[in-house]
Amino acid sequence: MADVTGRMLALLSTLQTGRPFSGEELASRLAVSPRTVRRDVERLRGYGYPVETQPGPGGYYRLVAGRTMPPLVLDDEEAIAALLGLATLASASSDEDGTLDDAATRAYGKLDQFLPARLRARATALRAGLETGRQRAPGVNTEVLAGLAEAISGREVVSFDYTDQHRTAGRRRVEPHRQIHLHLRWYLLGWDLDRRDWRVFRIDRVTDLVRTGVHHPARGLPADTALSYLRQGLNADRRRVQFAVRAEPHEVADALKYQDAQIQRVGDQETRVTVWLDSWEWLILQLAFLDADFTIIEPSGFRDACAAFARRLLAASGPPTRFPKRCRVNGDHESSFCQRCDCG
Repeated sequence: MADVTGRMLALLSTLQTGRPFSGEELASRLAVSPRTVRRDVERLRGYGYPVETQPGPGGYYRLVAGRTMPPLVLDDEEAIAALLGLATLASASSDEDGTLDDAATRAYGKLDQFLPARLRARATALRAGLETGRQRAPGVNTEVLAGLAEAISGREVVSFDYTDQHRTAGRRRVEPHRQIHLHLRWYLLGWDLDRRDWRVFRIDRVTDLVRTGVHHPARGLPADTALSYLRQGLNADRRRVQFAVRAEPHEVADALKYQDAQIQRVGDQETRVTVWLDSWEWLILQLAFLDADFTIIEPSGFRDACAAFARRLLAASGPPTRFPKRCRVNGDHESSFCQRCDCG
C-alpha cells in the first residue's frame, strides 16, 4: 500500500480489535513486509497509541486498551460532558479535512469503545438522540494547535506563514504565549520578534508552523488576561455601553447571546451589563425583545439618542397625525395646495 496514511489507518483498525497479531499476519493483511509493519508500529507509538510487543517465537503485536484513555477513568457526568464537548466542536463546520471539527467528528463516533460497559448504552443513546446546529467557522488545523501549545509550554520561538486581514502574506517569528477561543475563532497572543510588540493572530490563517528550538524568557502579559487583551483589540472601534436591566442574568444572556457582554447580578431583580457596540439601535432592538425595564448608565450620547427615539415612539402611540402634503414637482410641503400643479 503506497498510501502511508491509509496503511496506518488499516493497521490501527486491525489492532483496535484488541486481540494479538503476529508480524507475519499483519504483513499479510496489509500486503507489506514485516519490516514495514515494525516501522508502522513505531509510528503508532509515536502518535501515542500503546502497542504492546512480544518478541521471539510466538511473538505478537497488540493494542493495549486503557492506557491513553483507560476504562473507568470517566464517570457518568464526565462521559456525557466529553460527548457533548465533541459534538459542540464538530458543529463548527469548515468542510475541511485535518481540522479540529473534523477530528471532533471522528472522535465523537469512537469514544464509546473506551468507556466502561455500563456507560456505552447511555453514550449510544445520547449520540442517537442528539442533533447540533451547524455553524460556519474557519477551520483550524489540529497540528498547528498542538504545535503552538507545546511551544507555549516550552517557551519556544515559532515561525509561520501568516495572511492578515488585508490578505497580505508574510513570514512571522513569534514568542507564543496564549491560545484563545472566542466566538468560534481561535487566536494566538504572542510577541512578534520583528515588530517588537504584542500581536494577536488568527490561528486559521497560520500555515507552515515551525518550532525553532530557540527558547525565550517569560514576558508579562500586556493585560490582566490574554482574553481581555483580545477583547480590547476587537472592541477598539466600538463604544463601551453600560446599562442596568430588571431581569435575571440568564434572561439577559439569552437576549444578548450573539454579543460579547459582561453580565453581573447587582440586586435581587437587577442585572448590570457592559457591552461594546457600534450603534444604540442594535441595543434597543434586543432589549425590546427582552420586555424588561432598563436604564442606560453610559455613555450620555446613547441616553440622548434613546430619549429622542422614545419621544418618537410616544408620539406614534397617540392620535394619528396628518402630515403636510409634499409637492410632486419640487418636494416642498404645501400648507393648502400647490400653485404650480394639482398636488394640493
